[in-house]
Amino acid sequence: MIQTLQKTVSRLRDFVWEDDLRDLNILQRATAFVLRVVHMLLKELVGGQLNLRAMSLVYTTLLSIVPLLAVSFSVLKGFGVHNKIEPVLFNFLAPLGPNGAEITAQVIGFVENVKVGVLGSVGFALLIYTVVALLQKIEAAFNFVWQVDRLRSLSQRFSNYLSVILVGPVLIFSAVGLTASIMNTGIAQQLLAIEPFGTLLVATGKLVPYILVCLAFTLIYIFIPNTRVEPGAAMIGGLIAGVLWETTGWGFAEFIASSSRYAAIYSSFAILILLLIWLYLSWLILLVGSQIAFYVQHPQYMTLHRVKFVLSSRLRERLSLQVMYLVGYNHYYNLPPWNLDDLITRLDLPEEPVHGVIAILVKSGYLVETGNEESPVYLPVHDIGTLRLAAMLISVREAGEDRFLNDGQLPAIESVDLLTAELNDACQGALGNRTLKDLVTMEGAPTASGVAGDLQQTSLEQ
Repeated sequence: MIQTLQKTVSRLRDFVWEDDLRDLNILQRATAFVLRVVHMLLKELVGGQLNLRAMSLVYTTLLSIVPLLAVSFSVLKGFGVHNKIEPVLFNFLAPLGPNGAEITAQVIGFVENVKVGVLGSVGFALLIYTVVALLQKIEAAFNFVWQVDRLRSLSQRFSNYLSVILVGPVLIFSAVGLTASIMNTGIAQQLLAIEPFGTLLVATGKLVPYILVCLAFTLIYIFIPNTRVEPGAAMIGGLIAGVLWETTGWGFAEFIASSSRYAAIYSSFAILILLLIWLYLSWLILLVGSQIAFYVQHPQYMTLHRVKFVLSSRLRERLSLQVMYLVGYNHYYNLPPWNLDDLITRLDLPEEPVHGVIAILVKSGYLVETGNEESPVYLPVHDIGTLRLAAMLISVREAGEDRFLNDGQLPAIESVDLLTAELNDACQGALGNRTLKDLVTMEGAPTASGVAGDLQQTSLEQ
């Protein structure tokens, strides 16, 4: 009996975690995906990186909420819809019950006391910086989920973030106002009196908050991470996170309504404690939705433990050669140059290992990044007919060495030094004077579009 149970558990574990989701049929894939998501949610609630980052965002939010609302308030005031910011904030804090109304009134009071016109240039710059710092922290959390190791450039941050701050509130309040206006039209009122249209309209009205929240989360998942996110994956993550957030809000409100001991325990600090808990849950749900979107787009990395992309020397050399081959091929045959997103798609890898290798090649002087900051492209620095492969591989091997730790600091052991020299000579002898042009034009070499993208099976060490 016990052995049978152990075999059943072992088979279930293998089915859920060992199989690549891409190799399963639709029903098996959906079942395994749901079980993995449930496990991941429980794991993050107990403790994990998303847990820690959600806590960090709570602290940053407390520092930046008033400046953020002050900037949004100033923009909305220009469109004459600034009075709608209070109801939206109240709806966000509605799970806090009566305390939500009190916190909303206090925050709005702080915002109204912020006079942008009298802050001066230094004060206004600090105000904008505080808001940008909040969005930068949010981007860093989403980049961690999507395994991206770089933030946007400074100019991109200010342009993109300010666009979100200035345009985002206007679009949100316009959508809310348009929805309310449609429901108050004469045609809508007449339909309410006709069944079954009346019931459908009432049900639709109840679904509108869910729809708006899911849409907002979807847009966040598409635009905030510094990588290409497929709309379908973002939509699934936004749908799950939106429903989870609305449901959690309802449950949190019920908890507050049915519990009276927290006020007796924390006294005047009860409002702050409840606010911190609700902010933490909101950020955790938002990050979990982004994690789900990542797994939908990259199901092969949904494993029992978080995948760590640590490339061995052999795999880093191979990936470097593949990147140089792709870039050199398009350059030699006058094809459009590669950008990072296209290389990631072509190699079927997340951004972290690909960008890490590209950074090495750029720093070593073999590739140059050019074009616009939004989507730069990569070109060979020198003529590919003079770019020797042996020298390039040596540069890749030496990547990461600096004045604090390098080959010259290692103690001299004669036999080891002789063997290392022989290995280097063997590599040099095997490659000789071969260049990148020789690799690109090698007889029987595939086209750039036909290069095997199976690196993910052998090049990722967990």
